[in-house]
Amino acid sequence: MDVQKKLSQRIQHLCKMEGISYYTLSYKAAVPMTTLMHIINCSTKNPGIFTLIKICNGLNITIKDFFDTKEFIDIEYEPE
Repeated sequence: MDVQKKLSQRIQHLCKMEGISYYTLSYKAAVPMTTLMHIINCSTKNPGIFTLIKICNGLNITIKDFFDTKEFIDIEYEPE
């Protein structure tokens, strides 16, 4: 599974766990809805660390908590 898909699934999972919509996350994170949806539908290849930090802030978690899952452990760079 590629990194974009893992990011998307993680955000979807966390929204479901918190019981919040993407719109609510967009608002709380101060990330434009279009940006968030591009990450979720995997059309953004590299969302950027600051965008991910803002999303984590909107979810009330740290960036460490976001990536501290088995899906992201031992992830390696895959050049295109």
